[in-house]
This record gives sequence, structure tokens and C-alpha cells, in this order.
Amino acid sequence: MEQRISVLTIGAENLEAMRNFYEDILGWTPVAENMDIVFYQMNGCLFSIGKRKELANFIGVNAEGSGFRAVTFGYNVPTEPEVWKLYDQLKSKGVKILNVPTEPPFGGVFFYFEDIEGNIIEIAYSTFIPLDKDNNAIGHKPIDHL
Repeated sequence: MEQRISVLTIGAENLEAMRNFYEDILGWTPVAENMDIVFYQMNGCLFSIGKRKELANFIGVNAEGSGFRAVTFGYNVPTEPEVWKLYDQLKSKGVKILNVPTEPPFGGVFFYFEDIEGNIIEIAYSTFIPLDKDNNAIGHKPIDHL
């Protein structure tokens, strides 16, 4: 099996409200959709949001669950000022910010926010994750010395 992800899907309690968040607040544009799921083209993969119960039924698992999902989504940017710019933009739109931009001892800056159903998204500038001209992550520098 190749080391890659083609589609990342999250289940939503309220698909319409989640679409409004990702499209109106974050400014994303869908590439495909129907009444149960919506797809957004990302840089190298698709991100989709489906109705939680229907998705669970389709898979054949229980749809119950709440709290921290032990998953975050990362959105890396090429400069530290861009982190602060996005922080200010999201804060001005009433997005639930989980922490102010923080500079860890190993460099860079990051903060976390939640979408309207509690999925956690990180905005980060990292000195360890180089980005290409299209802001695609192209690897990770060694961290074994940290």
C-alpha cells in the first residue's frame, strides 16, 4: 500500500451548518456534492463532510461518539505573519479559538480553532515543515534532537 491519503472525510451532525462554516467562514468551494456529502479539492487530496449517521450506517459502525477525537487537521502557512493574519480574521468572524498564537521553544508559531462541531484545526508556520510554491508540505526536517 502506498503512503498517501486520497480522501479525508469527517461525519457531521448538521451537514448544512458545517458547509456554511467551511464555505462562508473559511471560504472553501465544493467540487462535488449531494444531499448527504460534500467534497472540497485540497492540495493533493479531497476533504469531505458527510452526514454522520448516514456515514456510520454506510460503514457499518455505531454513530455515537463525542469529545476530543484525537485528530487535528493542520493548515501550514509560509510565514509567521500569515498565522497572525488568519488568527485575526477567524477571531473577527466569531470562530471558537482554542489558544492564541504560540511560539514553541523549537521555533515557528501556531494556534488551534474549532469548527462548529468541535473538529480541531491547527494554523501553523513551522520551521520543520518546508512548503513548495503552492504551499504543499514537501517533507519534514529531522526532529530527533528535540
